[in-house]
Amino acid sequence: MDTLEISEDIRIPMSAIQLTAVRSQGPGGQNVNKVASAIHLRFDVVGSSALPQRVKDRLISTLGRRLTSDGVLILKAQRHRTRERNREAALERLRALVVAALSEPEKRIPTKPGKGAHQRRLTAKSRRSDLKRSRGKVADD
Repeated sequence: MDTLEISEDIRIPMSAIQLTAVRSQGPGGQNVNKVASAIHLRFDVVGSSALPQRVKDRLISTLGRRLTSDGVLILKAQRHRTRERNREAALERLRALVVAALSEPEKRIPTKPGKGAHQRRLTAKSRRSDLKRSRGKVADD
């Protein structure tokens, strides 16, 4: 596999993705101490020529702390026991992130509360006001 296919017209060359095997964290017996089965995936979002600018902008705005200050995406896959399955999982996560950035978010249409909700709010306010007013000092006759 020499490219990671995102959609029909977007393909990321594998040369633009850096995969490094590292040791996994957490429990796992003696195997975890001697086998580098986790995968660090590094992908330069800002410098990539495979992605359209609108997709890059959306990725930069949504990735947050997974993106370095240089614009490099870092993913760590360590769920599986084998290096190959973790490699596939890391590439699939990269694909999912880019696919999510392909679709434009829907515009939010601001709405107003209905007349019934407005009336209920005012009624509750006046009830609460009456309750608090009734807690005042009692007049001494």
